[in-house]
Amino acid sequence: MTRPRIISFAFYFVAITLLSAIQCFGEERWQEEQANSWYHRQPWLVGSNYIPATAINQLQMWQKETFDPTTIDKELGLAEGLGMNTMRVFLHDLLWQQDSVGFTKRVDQFLVIAARHHIRPMFVLFDSCWDPRPKLGRQHPPIPGVHNSGWVQSPGAAALKDRAQEPRLQSYVEGVIGAFANDDRVLAWDLWNEPSSLNEGTYSKWELKNKIERVEVLLPQVFVWAKSVHPKQPLTSGLTDIDIKSNQLTRIQQIQLDNSDIISFHNYGWPEEFQRDVDYLTKFHRPLICTEFMARSVGSTFDTVLPLALKNRVGAINWGFVAGKTQTYLPWESWEHPYVRSEPPIWFHEVLRQDLTPYRQAEVDLIRSLTRQTNGAKGENSALQSSR
Repeated sequence: MTRPRIISFAFYFVAITLLSAIQCFGEERWQEEQANSWYHRQPWLVGSNYIPATAINQLQMWQKETFDPTTIDKELGLAEGLGMNTMRVFLHDLLWQQDSVGFTKRVDQFLVIAARHHIRPMFVLFDSCWDPRPKLGRQHPPIPGVHNSGWVQSPGAAALKDRAQEPRLQSYVEGVIGAFANDDRVLAWDLWNEPSSLNEGTYSKWELKNKIERVEVLLPQVFVWAKSVHPKQPLTSGLTDIDIKSNQLTRIQQIQLDNSDIISFHNYGWPEEFQRDVDYLTKFHRPLICTEFMARSVGSTFDTVLPLALKNRVGAINWGFVAGKTQTYLPWESWEHPYVRSEPPIWFHEVLRQDLTPYRQAEVDLIRSLTRQTNGAKGENSALQSSR
């Protein structure tokens, strides 16, 4: 390894250490008691990662020309009928750059609709998954038979590489969170989705070669920016791929744990793997929310995971609500073997079909039953009534 490379790693390590340390002073990060007190006041949090069926990605969901409040209202009404009380919703830095005023107004409009249905969203600001080449404007149509074929990263590779763009990213974080920092309609802020993702085999040839190193430096800064506007809502960034056997955390995982007010995580494994992650993370004495689960064909289902989440009082947010342009009812392996002529034998994600009927009636019955017994009776939408 060359000397400049060694110096570079030394710089990254010092920068990460200093930025992480900032969060430990001045009660910048919520104390355990504050975090647990906040969680105690919440209902059992249940919902989906949400994008309207009419949008292929974050940009199409939020841009002025394709923002679809009618569909959002209809779909969130169905979520309310299941007793869901939160949704995890992705934003994008380019939307702020394009039209910060208009974007903020559309976020507020979304919150008006969500509040009407007693749903408090968790907003995601950055995302390291899928296409690293986001572009504003018209988005390409879904690739037939392929899972999540239009999702884009935020920031994209070009912005992540260019340190001159950090002030713009800072403006986005501080501007969006600052606009809603005291808004009771917002549940929480998820600052960076799967920051260690490298999208190997999918978009790898367009990925930044030193992506992990750049994220290791930028992620602590994002927490600093978010805290600087003093949000009343908690901050988090979800852990993935925890190596419990070795009990060794990656640098990014350590940054996430050191800075998050509440702990969020992803688990698409069998129920015993879900319980394993819960047992491990419980030792940090903070509220737990699983912000991604439910991939039927690889062992993560509503039937097995949701009762475990309730038993452990872990928030549960599955991936996908209504089948639409994201096509995430198709499995990950559809990137290698597209389902062009037929659906997979078992849907991967999503709760409802495109016609808004349940994929499995037993699942919506279970969701409604568990949320009702825990959070009280909710109004039920007739479109989701059991056929019995």
